Amino acid sequence: MRREHKMPFGATVLEGGGVRFRLWAPGVAEVMVERRARGTGWATHPMKAVGDEGWFGCDVPMAAAGDDYRFVLPDGLKVPDPASRHNPDDVHGPSRVVAPAAYEWHDDDWQGRPWREAVVYELHIGSFTPEGTFDAARKKLPELAALGVTAIEMMPVADFPGTRGWGYDGVLQFAPEASYGRPEALKAFVDAAHGLGLMVLLDVVYNHFGPEGNYLHAYCPQFFNPAHQTPWGAAINYDGDHARPVRDFFVHNALYWIEEFRFDGLRMDAVHAIRDDSELHIVREITEALRKGPGRERAIHVVLENEHNHVHLLTRDAEGRPHDATAQWNDDFHHAAHVQATGEIDGYYLDYASEPKALVGRALAGGFIYTGQPSVMRDGDPRGEPTDTLPPTAFVSFLQNHDQIGNRAFGERIEALAPAHRLRALRAALLLSPHVPLMFMGEEWAATAPFLYFCDFGPELAQAVTDGRRREFGRFEGFTSAEARARIPDPNAESTFTASRLDWAEREQPGHRERVHEVRTLLAVRKRRVVPHLPARPGSGRWQLSGDLLFLQWEMAPSQPDGLCWLQMVINLGDTEQLGAAPTGRVFHSWGCHLAAGPSPRLPLLALSPGGGCAALLQLPVFDEDDDTLSVFEAP
Repeated sequence: MRREHKMPFGATVLEGGGVRFRLWAPGVAEVMVERRARGTGWATHPMKAVGDEGWFGCDVPMAAAGDDYRFVLPDGLKVPDPASRHNPDDVHGPSRVVAPAAYEWHDDDWQGRPWREAVVYELHIGSFTPEGTFDAARKKLPELAALGVTAIEMMPVADFPGTRGWGYDGVLQFAPEASYGRPEALKAFVDAAHGLGLMVLLDVVYNHFGPEGNYLHAYCPQFFNPAHQTPWGAAINYDGDHARPVRDFFVHNALYWIEEFRFDGLRMDAVHAIRDDSELHIVREITEALRKGPGRERAIHVVLENEHNHVHLLTRDAEGRPHDATAQWNDDFHHAAHVQATGEIDGYYLDYASEPKALVGRALAGGFIYTGQPSVMRDGDPRGEPTDTLPPTAFVSFLQNHDQIGNRAFGERIEALAPAHRLRALRAALLLSPHVPLMFMGEEWAATAPFLYFCDFGPELAQAVTDGRRREFGRFEGFTSAEARARIPDPNAESTFTASRLDWAEREQPGHRERVHEVRTLLAVRKRRVVPHLPARPGSGRWQLSGDLLFLQWEMAPSQPDGLCWLQMVINLGDTEQLGAAPTGRVFHSWGCHLAAGPSPRLPLLALSPGGGCAALLQLPVFDEDDDTLSVFEAP
């Protein structure tokens, strides 16, 4: 199969030969396109105005895939195509014509996977392997599939300046980062993932462009709306005059990644930072286009990052299908779990400093913690909306991700900050819960490499970024002095990037090897015992804290019509052995716990060790009496 997403802009290889070039440039009176075939010099072709809305275009019969091209403005400035499919010489260089249909896919039977099966693994292509390429990452996919991962979430790959970066400063939204490989290599990654039963989601940034390499202001100032100001300057123009071509640009971008690269969904970065007062918000226009387009043929999922906890973007229809987004990153669970595990209450953790054990319970049972309550970090303003209409699978929950590691001054992973037994308890609670769990690359073996903030800006911007990064931490304890801030790694230094690369040899070393086994075991149990009963009923989550023991319960999808099914869990969040009432039901996973004498033989107590003691049980109307794994607690 060969697949191509048709776009009204950029460079399109024509069926009869030649290439059609289109550019929206309402800020200038004329545009030319320069083209260079391999081994020849540059040739200039005038572009004609197409209509009266600022469009320019021309067909070049002798052009072909593999040609380099760029647009020439009246003042002589030469700019890449904002819809470039490939920019081999970085964001300031010329674009290259790509024939997308040339790649032959091998995943003809792939229909995607239902969201209830999602176990998400977030990775950054540049630091995931020593090579930092799509091809090298593809070779690691079998290990992730064997672990129990079912979905890869790839940090942004839209072309950004330089060869090192997180991807959130991308400026060419359609061009995969050239340092990672050609577009065909990214397609081969997705193709191979599908062959292993893995979904692949792409992180996309629709709230701003990066500060270097964005030439839109030079010929298309209408792409931005100065009526809305953001931390990055004037907002992208989703709701002002001339907004239609801008909205089309991003709707096509979403469809492009799904149709041409066969991604199974998108993770939309910081949608709270998108300024759009239109009747139809751009997030909803994109999800609608995906649902009515590729979503009719296979399962497509959209995950949001939304600091405001807007539940109205996550609502379901009568059949439980999302109207808009499938799920949202659940920062609330992370923050509560982080405070519980580490004791840190600096910065935004201040909102979670009071009774973190109870907040962990509240987040696991109900999703968001902030559902309309005032936030200390927001000067008392309310945050969030009630979640009782949402199933737990609407929440992607995690103990760490790129933000929560990389936004620390030294990029420490949580294993360097918290006792192992606290993390083990929280890990079991997360991986066996009805939420969709997410792990950050290397988490499965407790990788020791930090994940630092790194970038590769030009000299004019580099120093400002370094100074700004260090200044940002001035309000945090431990960084009030200039000397302390000077120790924060320079984001532009290559050493900062190389320190963040995973060491895959570490995975087989003592201590790390055991973690892999633990995670693989938990995910196997999840697949066998939890996933068949998902999604849990909206609003059914309950929690209770007794000392340091957290009791959790959700009403799950029954295995038989008219039956009831409850998932129950008890976790020791404390640092000493705890005794509590043994929950009813059949045990399908336990660690570090055993039955102890209670007030009567019929009322035994459950003793849980401080080493992450946990038990997970299913209460079903009918049990498989031959299944011994459902009938015993393990010894501590």
